[in-house]
Amino acid sequence: MLASCTSNTSKPVYCLFENVKITDSVKFDTYEKSVSTIVEKFGGKYIVAGNPKTLEGQWKPQSLVMIKFPSLEQANKWYDSDDYKTLKALRHSSGVFNAVIMEGLGK
Repeated sequence: MLASCTSNTSKPVYCLFENVKITDSVKFDTYEKSVSTIVEKFGGKYIVAGNPKTLEGQWKPQSLVMIKFPSLEQANKWYDSDDYKTLKALRHSSGVFNAVIMEGLGK
């Protein structure tokens, strides 16, 4: 289960994934080709994907992906689904990642 946000309202939530280091590009390519269908099945939409430019501070992420879900419930259903479980393991075996979830400001 994803970490709980501050409330159980129906506000949208955003999952931000940072690709720190890809150690197996073949596995990661397989993950990338399959994950969007599962995200969309649970109401998720890709908001941001790409190589960011640091404006302030020392953070130098390689690649970021942000996915918007209509609610924390839908995000958890996606993250904990049997459909995503296999892909999540594949992603974990393909590199080093960070992820956060945060509640949106409104619908």
